[in-house]
Amino acid sequence: MNNGEERWVGIDVSKSKLDVAVLDSRGKYKNHVFPNDAKGHATLVAWVMERLGVSRPCVCMEATGPYSEALAIALSDAGWHVSVVNPARIKGFAQGEMTRNKTDAVDAGLLARFGQLMRPEPWVAPPPEVRELRALVDRLQSLKDMAQQEGNRLEAAMNQPTMRASIESHLQWLQASIKQLEQQIDDHIDRHPGLRQDARIIASIPGIGDITAAKVLAYLGDVRRFQSAKALAAFIGVTPRLKESGSSVRGRSMISRSGHANLRHALFMPAMVARRHNQAVKTFGDRLKQGGMAPKAVIGACMHKLVHLIYGVVKSGVPFDPRRAVMRLDTQDGI
Repeated sequence: MNNGEERWVGIDVSKSKLDVAVLDSRGKYKNHVFPNDAKGHATLVAWVMERLGVSRPCVCMEATGPYSEALAIALSDAGWHVSVVNPARIKGFAQGEMTRNKTDAVDAGLLARFGQLMRPEPWVAPPPEVRELRALVDRLQSLKDMAQQEGNRLEAAMNQPTMRASIESHLQWLQASIKQLEQQIDDHIDRHPGLRQDARIIASIPGIGDITAAKVLAYLGDVRRFQSAKALAAFIGVTPRLKESGSSVRGRSMISRSGHANLRHALFMPAMVARRHNQAVKTFGDRLKQGGMAPKAVIGACMHKLVHLIYGVVKSGVPFDPRRAVMRLDTQDGI
């Protein structure tokens, strides 16, 4: 077995299957498809190890939320070097290579080639308590989505008493389940000192409540793993993107949206609340509004600033101080 040679594997992840491309020493690909489940993960590991003959294969995959994370955890637990890459980087790499064909097998080969050339940083698997918190948070969001859908159905069933009774009964069950799950999330965080401390500090920021703090921890794990607030903002996808070229193209600034969609969704309402009740964010947003920025873009900018505040309080270990925050935001460039 060759322990010293680095070999890359690209995996294109979808809900039901995994397209795998193994890049051998001659630059040739060996492709195979596996089911995206626990059995498929184990079979994939055995198949790759048999063909590569290295002790620690390197794998590159795109970040696709829950579809990729279970696989990433399985491969990390097997001792592999796992890199989970922002899809925007892979898209840019494909454009640079002028890739014309787009199939799952081609995408897997592209990922393997990206890994070999760019050597992306290794992904760190979240600890068990963060994995459990994420499962609880995802389930809570599912119940809230169901409650919203049932609320819409209730409005539409104004003249249907039997239907209304059924919907109201289901809504009562959903609301009780949501309340119970929120308590489970609080209890889970309280049982783990690290989560409890970080949740307390994040929730000290006006605009961010306990549930949003739980979502931040569930989706990010330890915020300190990011080298800077800028890196965290890029991971979430709230960095500014300006369309401007020469003298003929003048577009509005907007957030990139190429990152963690669930976390961006979780921060939207807190940004609106912070826009009104967090003096640091309010001052910043007012300045952008007076400069002519569109209302939706102002909210995007406030989301960006909230991420900076989250990083700042967690990194320092000090709860939010509005006076220091206003001074710090005044020294930063606007979006």
